[in-house]
Parts: sequence; C-alpha cells; structure tokens
Amino acid sequence: MSKVTLVGAGGVGSQIAAYLALKNCADEIVLVDIVEGVPQGKALDLQQSCALTNSNVKIIGSNDYAPTKDSDVVVITAGLPRKPGMSRDDLVEVNSKIITAVISEVIKYSPNSILILVTNPLDAMVKLAYQLSGFQKHRVMGMAGVLDSSRFKTLLALESGAKMENVEAMVLGGHGDSMVPVISNCKINGTPITKIISAEKISQIVEKTRNGGAEIINLLKNGSTIFAPALSIAEMVDTILTDNKKILPCSVLLEGEYGINDLFIGVPVRLGRNGVEEIIELKLTEDEKEAFQKSVQHIQQLTAKIKT
Repeated sequence: MSKVTLVGAGGVGSQIAAYLALKNCADEIVLVDIVEGVPQGKALDLQQSCALTNSNVKIIGSNDYAPTKDSDVVVITAGLPRKPGMSRDDLVEVNSKIITAVISEVIKYSPNSILILVTNPLDAMVKLAYQLSGFQKHRVMGMAGVLDSSRFKTLLALESGAKMENVEAMVLGGHGDSMVPVISNCKINGTPITKIISAEKISQIVEKTRNGGAEIINLLKNGSTIFAPALSIAEMVDTILTDNKKILPCSVLLEGEYGINDLFIGVPVRLGRNGVEEIIELKLTEDEKEAFQKSVQHIQQLTAKIKT
C-alpha cells in the first residue's frame, strides 16, 4: 500500500491529485486543507472521475492530519501564492510560518515519509523543512528544476520546430531569477542548440524561462500557475513510488557537490523509493559556473533571513 498526502487543496494541490490518479501510482491520496469542505469536496469530485480511467486510487479530503498517518510521500503546496508584481522572495516571512506549522503535523503522523516542498521561496523553504523535520537529507527535496526545465524545453521546441521528445534541456540553481539554464548540455535531435538557434534567440529564451511563472501570473491577474507545476510534482512522486531511478533536477542538500556545502539548490538527482539516491554533477562551462555561484549567493542571503 502506498499513500501520498498533499498539504494544500488549492489549484496546484488538487491538480496533483488528478495527475496522480491518472498515473494510478498510489493506493491512497489524502488532500489536507484548512478551509472546511474544500478538500472533502475536491476529493469526492476527483474520486468520481477515477471510474473514467479505471484508476483504483482512494482519495480522501480532510481538515486535519489524522487521515495522513503513515504517508509514504508528503507534498507541501500550502502557502501564500505570488500576485502580479511580487517576486518569490517576497513570500519568505509569511510562508515560513505556514511551513513551520505544517511540518509539526507531518513529523507527528508520517515520521518516515519523503517530503517534497513546493512553497515559495522554494529553496529557502526546503531548508527550513529539513531543519524542522530532522529528516535525513535524502528524504527532503524541493520541486523547481522539473518545472523550470519543462518551460525551457517547451520554448526551445517551439523555437526550433522540434518534437518535445527530441529536446534535451535542464535548468539548475535556485527557483527564481537566478536559475541557470544549462546551455552547454542542451541538445535538439542530438545536436547542440548553439548550432541550431542563434545566441541572441537563446538569450531571449533563457530570460523568458526565468520569467515563465511571472508571465502567467500577470496574464491571469488573479491566479497562479497550476498545470505545469502540478505535473512536475506528479512526475517526482511517480518516480519515487515506482522506484524507476529517473534523473530529475530537484532542490536538494549539497554537501561538497559542485563545491557547495549546507545549501539546498537545484541540481540533477536520481530519484527512487528512498528519495534522493544520487546527486549528478554536470560539467559546466565557466560562465555556467559563475551563474550557478550567483544563484548560490542569492539563496544563502534569502535563507539567512529565516529563523528556526
């Protein structure tokens, strides 16, 4: 039996549940939210959709954490979302308080779970969760690189006209303006993108990738990104529960890798049933190393603002 808890039954949380139900990779999904009736109603709606895909997952909604007991994976989406004109960093104070409250419940009911953080500012919130939970480092991670890489890959495919499956792209670093799309490792049909797309256009794509979330939020006016983040998380959860050892970029604790210590930041990792099973060190160009270091410095400054 495998159980996944989703803390936060808003747009992202409920959409994760929908994707996981479609993947049929968990036996039970629990949606938890502080708003009475919301997780229960969404769980019932989702449960009734499962017959259409022959998914046998059991979906529960709750305003307390008792039904989450002994979860294998706990995904935390709870937190104040960005509004137009806000950066992810603007949320650090209010979301720190929310994460603190959530973690106390998680360790009470699911002390052996794997934690996936989604709340912004992502890298700082993952480290806070790691410190508060006392979990081993391989059981705490953040979702960012999967989403950022998906945005980057999409833009490259649209620009080149290539099929999505023929585009290799990865984004490292912090989840924000300092993220690092790794140009040197990007290929289309096995050919480096620098031989297919002009340097000027690549620069524009990189900038558009960094502003991907903000662009959507500004268009929505009153809402936030849902579908791409939710499927990114579902991909991570599915990879863990099925133990398929897929390499995905996630925010994890570095202890010497990439020359960095005691910091959560996005790098490629091999995920499996035990969580983070291996950190992959890519060979970066000097420009990419410099950009990665700037991302490290930004996260260090942001993390320093949080008091545990």
